Amino acid sequence: MMAASSSRSCLQYVFHLAQDNLDFRLPEILALLALREKPFHPDGKFKEKSPYWCLNGLSEVDVRAIMARSVCAKSAFELWGHGHTQSELRTSLLNYPSENMAPFMHKDSKYKINVYTFNKTLLFADRIKRIDALDYLPFEGTVSLKNPQHIFCMLEDYGSDPNNIPEHPNYIYFGRWIADGQRELIRSHSVKNRHFIGNTSMDAGLSFIMANHAKVKENDLVYDPFVGTGSLLVACSHFGAYVCGTDIDYNTIHGKGRSSRINQKWRGPDENIRANLRQYGIEKMYLDVMVSDASKSVWREAALFDAIITDPPYGIRESTRRTGSHKEITKPADGIYAESHVPVTQAYHLSDIFTDLLNFSAHHLVLGGRLVYWLPVYRPEYCEEMVPLNPCLQLISNCEQTLSSHTSRRLITMEKIKEPEDLDSLDHLADPRFSPYQGHNAFREKYFSGLNKRRGKEDNKSDFNVLPASSSPPHPFHLCPLLLSLFLKDELPEGGEGRCFGTMAPD
Repeated sequence: MMAASSSRSCLQYVFHLAQDNLDFRLPEILALLALREKPFHPDGKFKEKSPYWCLNGLSEVDVRAIMARSVCAKSAFELWGHGHTQSELRTSLLNYPSENMAPFMHKDSKYKINVYTFNKTLLFADRIKRIDALDYLPFEGTVSLKNPQHIFCMLEDYGSDPNNIPEHPNYIYFGRWIADGQRELIRSHSVKNRHFIGNTSMDAGLSFIMANHAKVKENDLVYDPFVGTGSLLVACSHFGAYVCGTDIDYNTIHGKGRSSRINQKWRGPDENIRANLRQYGIEKMYLDVMVSDASKSVWREAALFDAIITDPPYGIRESTRRTGSHKEITKPADGIYAESHVPVTQAYHLSDIFTDLLNFSAHHLVLGGRLVYWLPVYRPEYCEEMVPLNPCLQLISNCEQTLSSHTSRRLITMEKIKEPEDLDSLDHLADPRFSPYQGHNAFREKYFSGLNKRRGKEDNKSDFNVLPASSSPPHPFHLCPLLLSLFLKDELPEGGEGRCFGTMAPD
């Protein structure tokens, strides 16, 4: 009995990964393993871009816990055999300990076998042949396609080149299905069906990935300083965290003003962040949101948050603003201030946004807490030195999401490793790594410059004779920002939350 227990504790598992957001998969799995205090032990054939990863040193409980959170993984299986050919697979399966198979193959069990292929579609008859060829396995139970107790799967990998699909698979795996990942969350939480959305509401899949990268867990306190319409709060509260946020945009926080929906001019009376959490049955995790300037912290000096997750504004769809003015402000006479006072705002440069965000996180994250945020970059000029650093924060991962041929945004994950000290301010002066990268401030100009160059090339290829002699294509900068965002929708970041600094003035 002890031998059987020991054998089942030293199993290998194969993870079937989705083939989107490739850069985000490994950091997500590493973060979810860290929540279980488990190391990452892949086999010797591990390739990060592969759809199949074989991991060692895990229990079935660990695997189920990871699958209960991951949106990058499709499924996980207890690996029974593998090989380059059907012959190698047979040898591997016959060498697998029979005591590990026995609990799932006895005569009272119901089972079915599936065949999954990557980069190739098999005919139904070929799938049946694959299953029939497994007659050397000691299945004694009854086949049940509709209500099986156990599901077994053959996974065939035909490489990643759709233009060069081999006749036979490059590798084959066979194992017992353990659990599916949480890919369904991408559909069930789609912003298309969200009660309250804005121009920059974060994609549901990326929201859950960010929550996983931050290791958000039950009873954590999570904060978003650029909260927008609260997409990141929805994802974090789904995993049991209490959530709160701030935003400088009064209309967004209170759900007022123009609607972002087609055929709807104004927001409804119950379009707000709380209603979004209520929509998914997690309103109890909602603490509150408030109008606040991210450049001027309103929080007491203390380590308050287990995670800070946000998407600062880039200055594309929403402007980057903070309170204040370069002009001299004269104080009005006593009693002149009214409750409806609207503070003056000024430009908030990207380099300052990231410096303030990292400093805030260094002071207000608990030790071991994580900061996860998006960093927009102009790809031709990108280098690792552009990623902002802080003496109190350790860089954990840096993942790229390509937006266009010339722009992308990088998901930065950092972990607090020490409390701030007085000498840290001197580090910013002495160490160039901690100096703000000023090149971020020109991102908006570079973005539109690259866009105009591409459009200019397309215009040169087009036939201008179809236009009247007196007409000419409108230049993008001749449009108001709102119309520009509509015309350039396919070129702008599809995700992004918390473009809070300033709102679009009515026409």
